[in-house]
Amino acid sequence: MPLACAGHDTCGSSFQRDVFRDLGRGILDSAWQGYNATLLAYGQTGSGKSYSMIGFGANKGIIPNVCEELFQAIEKQEKNQEYQVTFSMLEIYNEQVRDLLSRTKKPGGLKVREDHQLGFYVEGLTSVPCENYTQIERLMEQGTKIRTTASTNMNASSSRSHMVITVQFKQVFPDRHLTKQSSINLVDLAGSERQKSSGSEGDRLREGSRVNLSLTNLGNVISALADAAMGKRVLHVPYRDSVLTKLLQSALGGNSRTALIAAISPADICYEETLSTLRYAERAKKIRNRAVVNTWTLLRQWRAENKLRCRDSGMAASHESAGDAALYDSPKHVSSTQQPAWLPAEQQLGTRANQVTWAHLLQQAWVAWEQQYEAAAQERQMVKTLPHLLNVNEDPQLTGVLKYFIPPGSCDVGQAASNAITIQGLGISDKHASFTNSDGKVTVAPHSKCKVAVNGVPIATRTKLQHLDRIILGSNSAFLYVGFPSERGGEDVSRFDYDFFQLERAAAEGVSVDKLGATNSGEGQADPSVLAVFQDYIKLMPLVAEANQMSEELKKGLKMELKVKNLASSDSRGYELQKEVMVKVTHQRTHQVWIWSKAKFINRKFLMEELYQRFLDGEDSHVAQDDDPFWDPVEVVHLGSAHVWLQPLAYCMKLEEQVAFLDYEGLEEAVLHVSIVPCSPTGQAHGEEDVVIDPLEMLGKRIDFQIRIVQCLGVKWLKEGAGRGIQIGYRIYDLPNTIYTKPVWKIVNPQIEETIQFAALNASQEFLNYLQTNALIVDLWGLQDGCAELSCSQPDLMVTGEGHIMVDTKKIPTVKDTSQTTSNQISELYLKLHKLEKETELLRNINRALREENVFLKESLAKVGSGQQAHKPSSTLKTTGMTARVPLATEVNGTCTQQASCDREFAKALKVFYQGMSTARAQFLRLRQCKPPEDNQMLRPFVHHQSQMFKDFGDLLESSLWKLKNDVALIVKKKREYLLHVK
Repeated sequence: MPLACAGHDTCGSSFQRDVFRDLGRGILDSAWQGYNATLLAYGQTGSGKSYSMIGFGANKGIIPNVCEELFQAIEKQEKNQEYQVTFSMLEIYNEQVRDLLSRTKKPGGLKVREDHQLGFYVEGLTSVPCENYTQIERLMEQGTKIRTTASTNMNASSSRSHMVITVQFKQVFPDRHLTKQSSINLVDLAGSERQKSSGSEGDRLREGSRVNLSLTNLGNVISALADAAMGKRVLHVPYRDSVLTKLLQSALGGNSRTALIAAISPADICYEETLSTLRYAERAKKIRNRAVVNTWTLLRQWRAENKLRCRDSGMAASHESAGDAALYDSPKHVSSTQQPAWLPAEQQLGTRANQVTWAHLLQQAWVAWEQQYEAAAQERQMVKTLPHLLNVNEDPQLTGVLKYFIPPGSCDVGQAASNAITIQGLGISDKHASFTNSDGKVTVAPHSKCKVAVNGVPIATRTKLQHLDRIILGSNSAFLYVGFPSERGGEDVSRFDYDFFQLERAAAEGVSVDKLGATNSGEGQADPSVLAVFQDYIKLMPLVAEANQMSEELKKGLKMELKVKNLASSDSRGYELQKEVMVKVTHQRTHQVWIWSKAKFINRKFLMEELYQRFLDGEDSHVAQDDDPFWDPVEVVHLGSAHVWLQPLAYCMKLEEQVAFLDYEGLEEAVLHVSIVPCSPTGQAHGEEDVVIDPLEMLGKRIDFQIRIVQCLGVKWLKEGAGRGIQIGYRIYDLPNTIYTKPVWKIVNPQIEETIQFAALNASQEFLNYLQTNALIVDLWGLQDGCAELSCSQPDLMVTGEGHIMVDTKKIPTVKDTSQTTSNQISELYLKLHKLEKETELLRNINRALREENVFLKESLAKVGSGQQAHKPSSTLKTTGMTARVPLATEVNGTCTQQASCDREFAKALKVFYQGMSTARAQFLRLRQCKPPEDNQMLRPFVHHQSQMFKDFGDLLESSLWKLKNDVALIVKKKREYLLHVK
């Protein structure tokens, strides 16, 4: 039969019964009929797999509902029939099998064996006989406690491990000499994360991690089985490539009725993962299993027992330690078909002659149950009377499972077994801290330099605890303190979840949503993209702490710090850049620095855990350098950016400034001395007489300019470590490559002195707009000993005949190409046309005056020719001619001279104004990047300093505008006086 697939999007508790009705009842029906039944939950972390399978609080999932209804149905059956139920629970993490019903931890986990008849099975797995649902519930609680204890040592949550619960259900019909046997296998798979989202894409070590290896192999098995079901030739199904696929062999391609829950998330950022999950489920639906009813008679059972007795005679049954209250041997049975392999072979085969009866096994179990009931009753009594610690885990399923009581007196906490409270975990010392319960109060004191934080704040001395205080021991072992009964009320402790702890820790470190700029000042609403960055920061904080602890214990010498990229950075137009979380990695001995993206860090963290686990298991943790997740080749580091505004260049004015290189956090890294000079094609700098009033005058003309990187002052990167260097890079307008200066090493104030000339052969409107609204972004890069230097590919750059780099290679739109003319260009052309009309009108007036003078001259000549006397004819002709021409020529030349004089005055005024605006813009950027101090005592001086800076900024802006207005008014006044004088 095909695997059934159900898409599930967990939106609330009301869906739990619906999911059980759709899937759980089918699992139960199959088990009652004697079929093996398997249910797998697959999907991205956080999409609702564990909620659907286990549930949370009163909202029971499929697994508890199946077990509860199984026993309810047993109670309604006839009394002359016998029903046997056994329960086992295991976890697969990093290809290791952990028995969740045994407190004994075996190095390397339990072994998976193979039998030629039964297939793969787990050797030594505990299987407990159960008589009612309450016992199964207790076993699940016990398994969850063991799972939680194991998770504190390495993996912070259960989302990266597979949990497998197997319920063996046997029906015995004495009157018919018939037995039915079915295995109910309930599998909560680890979260399926695509390489891109989980952090493994692009990293050279991504194939080394085994965290998602089993899921990858499961996908390969499903694909192979789906191809086979569609008639394609499949030579090999890779069951043996992982522990999970070995144990799922029967469920996927053998004797089982199998269903798959495809859990998806409604979030749009999970779009790719959702599609991947649906494709996964679509392939699974094509698989065809051959499930049969598992029945046998007493004769077949006797033959199987004799065969088995001959095969493994002399084999000793394994016994668990007497200290484990829940360790039992299960009844042994045999089936006419292949069985799923969660149990040892000797536990899955039929009853032997010397084996105890089922009733005797239950009697033994009752002894253990009574011990558990007594322990549970004692724990409930201690919860009511004593202060205690509750564990808080990233996975809500594992939160509140462990309770550590603080009796009167002093008790030590640490990894050593001699402590009153034994806690495992990263950064936990043998004796880590002491809790003292005395005089109605509880205090905590760290031992030596051990890490202890209370309410997010690290402590070094004895500290009194209040009810519901949050305590973090070591790197990330989080606990909620529950005080004396007199201190308790009706508080909702569920709000103190894992995220609450991390938010509190971030606030103590000075990181908040406001610091990241998540609120838009205009609307007062949070920016979703910045909120997502903040959530990433909170999520990575404990991971970075764990990575630092592993680095310290493995003596790798690396220190990792969380940073927010582009926290105070902007693009060439002044708009803020997209923020993202990154990890700065520093080698404490060599001072080498690396910048890891979030994705790269998460992948490296997986690999660090594998190496650290080998260290904990006493194995050789030495690896080759290329395989070491703590090592990377030395790389170039981006130190900061400087903005040089290009507006003066649009008016053919020289620009020379000292601007600050600001790092990601807006702090000054160095100061750049740069000049941008408009020039002729031969490189001769333009003067003030070449300044234009309107940038449109440059449209379609050639524009040449030189960018000169003069000097870099006070580079912190060079001060902090020897053997370092810098390079400066920039890219202007549409250049395909970044241009880099020559590297400079070990000089704090390096003199660069590099000049490059650029040319726009036909300045387009787009290029002129770019000059008026954009800044040239100059990047400062840090070089380290052994890293490759930065260089640009010169062949990709277009050059002019003089050898200058060409910018603005776009063509100017022609008159015919009206479809591409924008409304702005039309308005600008209209203004030019209006200006030309005024000039034409002036020429008409001059022409009219010339015609009148010509008429007067003709009349004078006519009078001379007729012999009529005129007043001083010869001189009149000459004088009249002069008076007819000279004043006109003088008027035109005077007008031109006066116009040129006005233009020069206006250009000077604009130059002064733009210089003032550049200074004001730089001061405004400095204001934006100022951060308030963490010390409240320094807040008043900070506010006073900010107020003074705002006053200076306002004065500078007002004086620049006032100067421009005065200069323009003076120019207009002079022009009006001249025109009145001419008239």
